[in-house]
Amino acid sequence: MLPSSGFDNSNRQPDPSDGRRLAFGQGQRFQRGGRGTREYRGSRGLRGSNYITPPCTDFDRAYFQSYSHVGIHEEMIKDHVRTETYRSAIMQHQSYIAGKVVVDVGCGTGILSIFCAQAGAKRVYAIDASDIAVQAKEVVKANNLDDRIIVLLGRVEDVDIDEEVDIIISEWMGYMLLYESMLSSVIIARDRWLKPGGLILPSHASLYMAPVTHPERYSESIDFWRNVYGIDMSAMLPLAKQCAFEEPSVETITGENVLTWPFVHVDCYTVTIQELESITARYRFASMMTAPLHGFAFWFDVEFRGPTIFTANYSLQPSLGNEPFSSDSSNDPNVGNKRSRSNEALVLSTAPEDAPTHWQQTLLYFFDPIDVKQDQVIEGSITLSQSKENARFLNIHLEYASGGRSFVKESVIR
Repeated sequence: MLPSSGFDNSNRQPDPSDGRRLAFGQGQRFQRGGRGTREYRGSRGLRGSNYITPPCTDFDRAYFQSYSHVGIHEEMIKDHVRTETYRSAIMQHQSYIAGKVVVDVGCGTGILSIFCAQAGAKRVYAIDASDIAVQAKEVVKANNLDDRIIVLLGRVEDVDIDEEVDIIISEWMGYMLLYESMLSSVIIARDRWLKPGGLILPSHASLYMAPVTHPERYSESIDFWRNVYGIDMSAMLPLAKQCAFEEPSVETITGENVLTWPFVHVDCYTVTIQELESITARYRFASMMTAPLHGFAFWFDVEFRGPTIFTANYSLQPSLGNEPFSSDSSNDPNVGNKRSRSNEALVLSTAPEDAPTHWQQTLLYFFDPIDVKQDQVIEGSITLSQSKENARFLNIHLEYASGGRSFVKESVIR
């Protein structure tokens, strides 16, 4: 998902009547809106008469409206890494998709639905709560696929499909993976319609967190005020730090900025909406170098694995897989940023050293850097939770300690 509409450091509260919202970070882009809501409180097996439609909030309506802007979809489609990986995943699973029924959650312009039809899908339900679905229907018709692709304008929570489906596909990821809470819509589609043993693309996701050093960014935003055309403007520093670093920022870093690497894992086949409401993990890193610690960076991978076999009543124990951020590899500078994967898994990565995507990386900066030495331990905990004000916002509670000093950082992605 594409999370921003004219990035700005003025994190105003969004007007629910305004689909275009200001986001966080730097640079200029459109904001990704969305296509789902977290109000659903169901779990596996709640189908048919047991399904209760959740309300659609003003925030939801504003969110859907933001996706009506063509620029959002243009940027997503032009993200070569994103779009080509999805097409490759669909073709990699062509033998499973051919002759089967697919649901595309948040179809946008319909490009993933068309890829599935080209892979031989018998029928594709393309669902989107944004008015972009009107254009998607025309795109489908222009490509002579309206006999196989059914475009449904509405929320996943509201639309009806009178059959079980074999595959769910969705590009639901936001900044820090979980921003926008669109994964909840995928879970609802899974619990309402997916056959046991069905395929979810992507199937698994990993959120990475790493301490970073970024002196250039700190210098550009903060040290600049110490000497402005020979004038001491240090009185601006407290405000400059607040404006630059109070909220998360989206930017591109490199592997040289990263001090060590860990992750947390999400299984789309089993994760529940309740588990996504709040995730807490502990971490413990050892710095690979002597450098100022400026904050933490976050990015994600998603994997496109084959179908998982479920029991008929979906009795698998749900598992978010939120193991503590690993410290096992942090003492080994030769260990890369990615966890081990099965050889056949296709991966879409937003890691600093991989090809850039529109997601870039999300940075959470400290107001003041912490000097760390090589092998010095950095430890603490992080909690990611959906905002009670608007479930599409993501609250961040970060506790960290190093060198005998401890700190707390609170932030929110709006």
